Amino acid sequence: MTKKRALFKAYEDPEFMTSFEARQVRILTEYLMPLTHFEKLRVKDTIVFFGSARLPAPHQAKAEREKLQAAGEWNAEEEQHFNLRLRYYKDAVRLAYRLTQWSKALPADARRFLICSGGGPGIMEAANRGAAHARGLSVGMNISLPFEQEPNPYITQTLNFEFHYFFMRKFWLMNMAKALVAFPGGYGTLDELFEVLTLVQTRKVQKRLPIVLFGKEYWEKVLNIEAMAKWRMIKYEDIDFIHFSDDPEEAFRFLTKSLTEIYL
Repeated sequence: MTKKRALFKAYEDPEFMTSFEARQVRILTEYLMPLTHFEKLRVKDTIVFFGSARLPAPHQAKAEREKLQAAGEWNAEEEQHFNLRLRYYKDAVRLAYRLTQWSKALPADARRFLICSGGGPGIMEAANRGAAHARGLSVGMNISLPFEQEPNPYITQTLNFEFHYFFMRKFWLMNMAKALVAFPGGYGTLDELFEVLTLVQTRKVQKRLPIVLFGKEYWEKVLNIEAMAKWRMIKYEDIDFIHFSDDPEEAFRFLTKSLTEIYL
């Protein structure tokens, strides 16, 4: 006698829900779940922090330095870069802390300008950490990767999301954003940054979006945006999308002034 196959409702069948045919359903859930949480907690908008997952937190700095020294990779230039990476982490904590304090003091019937990060370690952790130190809510939009990307412990748990699809994660990072702060980072940070710049340049994003590149020494070496304009690959006014900063207090003043003028 043939053994009967266990029957499930379609949405309870794990084999079907992880199949190629159910891909559209999975994509839809990655849209609906964050939406539901944002509406429930009355989250209206965010300030998004981009940046490297590889910048050390202060408690990790000693171990990283010893690892580089043991590998024979420690020299004067490496020490300079190491100290800058550590400073960027601390500056991200400070900036997120100040912005959270400011946003909590706003007279509003909804939660405004929550700190939002990609949910992982490094600069992402620093952003959520700063918000947590100010006793504010913050958002983490993690992505499932085979390395590096574990949710950091400072995200508000009801606003901690895990995405499979990069494009849905990017959608939510941009959809709620009213400002962007990009700290030094690698391929992922550049991918996110240039997608935002492209959307602003082509006016696919209609809202005014203050964009801060934090860490002049890094960004001026990695990006030569003026050269793009000289080669007529972009217009000179496209450079004005970006505000460079090296100081968390200066970045705080720029962002709060811009957000107040545009949205408040």
